[in-house]
Amino acid sequence: MLLQDKVAVVYGAGGSVGGAVSHAFAREGARVFLAGRTPVTLEQVAADISAAGGRAETAAVDALDEEAVDRFVDDVVGQTGRIDASFNTVGHGDVHGATLLDMPFEDFMRPIATAMRAQFLTTRAAARHMVRQGEGVIMAITATTARQVLPEVGGTGVAFDAIESQCRQWATELGRRGVRVAWLQTTGIPDGLHAEVFPAYGTGKPMDRRELIAWQEAKTMLGRLTTLADVGNAAAWLASDQAALMTGAGLNVTAGAAPGR
Repeated sequence: MLLQDKVAVVYGAGGSVGGAVSHAFAREGARVFLAGRTPVTLEQVAADISAAGGRAETAAVDALDEEAVDRFVDDVVGQTGRIDASFNTVGHGDVHGATLLDMPFEDFMRPIATAMRAQFLTTRAAARHMVRQGEGVIMAITATTARQVLPEVGGTGVAFDAIESQCRQWATELGRRGVRVAWLQTTGIPDGLHAEVFPAYGTGKPMDRRELIAWQEAKTMLGRLTTLADVGNAAAWLASDQAALMTGAGLNVTAGAAPGR
């Protein structure tokens, strides 16, 4: 197992991406602490992990609440004596479907401010313990929105760019103290989509789910998109000792999505 006896924390664990990462961590042998704002969804993920033979515990935590995040991580370390991996998958409150000319500044800034605060607070809380251990890995998730030229995505691409930049700064400050900081780069994740109608994204008309997936697939070299299973598998590898030399960089699982397409 890649993560045998490791201790991992996942923020946003009740969501589709956080749940996939949590399942993969547990499958690979980690004891997983699931954090999020909705206890009922966290408990369902934990129950599914336990039913599959894994170990998972839950905690209601708002990743934007500084004291709550610090207290949660301190509690985890108090129970286990360490923290080996921390993964932030919280949503950012993105607003799509309007051009920047028509978008209120608050809608543009919301994902940027949310992403920066959540990433900083969760990273710092884990890093304070990891530097004492002399090891650990802190992870985030971004998407092709940070690299492709797409209209009508508001502050989403800027938020993803900012996450990657923040991770690079953490990596350079923590690397000599044994702590890695890295992120996953994904496409849109079709099995994580729940709406049925989506913005035009510059195509000229709104798209339904099937049209959106086909449009996104056409932007990749492999003609397919990142799935939740892909995210979980990549996250487990990135958290493991097999990725010991990877820091300050993103693991690209975008099926070859090209920046300009």
